[in-house]
Amino acid sequence: MRAALAGVLDGLPPKQAAGAVERLIANYRGTTPTDAPVLRDRSDVAAYAAYRMPATFEAVRAALAALADAAPGWAPGSHVDVGGGTGAAVWAADATWVDRRATTVLDWAEPALALGRELAASGAPALRATDWRRARIGGELNLPESDLVTVSYVLKELTERDRTALVTEAARAGQAVVIVEPGTPDGYLRIIEARDQLIAAGFRVAAPCPHDGACPIERGTDWCHFAARVSRSSLHRQVKGGSLPYEDEKFSYVAAVRFEARPAEARVTRKPQIRKGQVLLDLCTKDDGLRRETVTKRHGPLYRAARDTAWGDAWPQAGA
Repeated sequence: MRAALAGVLDGLPPKQAAGAVERLIANYRGTTPTDAPVLRDRSDVAAYAAYRMPATFEAVRAALAALADAAPGWAPGSHVDVGGGTGAAVWAADATWVDRRATTVLDWAEPALALGRELAASGAPALRATDWRRARIGGELNLPESDLVTVSYVLKELTERDRTALVTEAARAGQAVVIVEPGTPDGYLRIIEARDQLIAAGFRVAAPCPHDGACPIERGTDWCHFAARVSRSSLHRQVKGGSLPYEDEKFSYVAAVRFEARPAEARVTRKPQIRKGQVLLDLCTKDDGLRRETVTKRHGPLYRAARDTAWGDAWPQAGA
């Protein structure tokens, strides 16, 4: 994806991209749902691709990897991506599963779909076969039935009524539904609402939660989110005004399925604290809710596994 993105964005003036990014950030952080496409023209789309697409890709790939770990014998034969824009989730699915057919991307911004087609043209056969369709994302959307439905960074742009309708439609159409939102308190609340809807529709949670019960986090005191490391291109650094070669994308997500899955026994909910001779893991568990586990050198292989464990990983790690 990065090579394709670099080719398309080659020659994009950083000042022009930065100006478009400022407006996009205002929309992204705003509190009012929009009833029109946020990405209006080619410059908006190019700026988005430089600013947001790598981060969206890494967040969605992390969520899909957790789903794949929970359902190792399953791969989506079909995929619908709602509000997919330039196709970050398409590339993330391609990076997760080898054996899959084409994806259908639905978005209401034609410039975003056009850039998505352009980027996918240089990818694998499944990417090149992607069907890019213009559609209004909202309560009236009708989705084709599919093995996998992804909805990433979309719910914030919708009214509460349209959010509810979209998740209901995703549950009707998909065998697996993965929803990703920003890793903010309000993003987490939208994920919890979507999770409740999916469970009520007969789904079981595959990730990140180790259970289908109520979230043990007391609302208003904390929120469940994770982080994905994102490498920054030179244009990315110029657009965002940063100097580091990477950043951490914070996100919240739910992956739910209608088929058998094996959720993690526990999930690491914060960055592990590595101290001399011990590792402190904050966990969400199936039976004990939130708890902290201290793993010391006396635990042998488990200690070595804990030192290699990252925020968001399942615990214990396979083979530990």
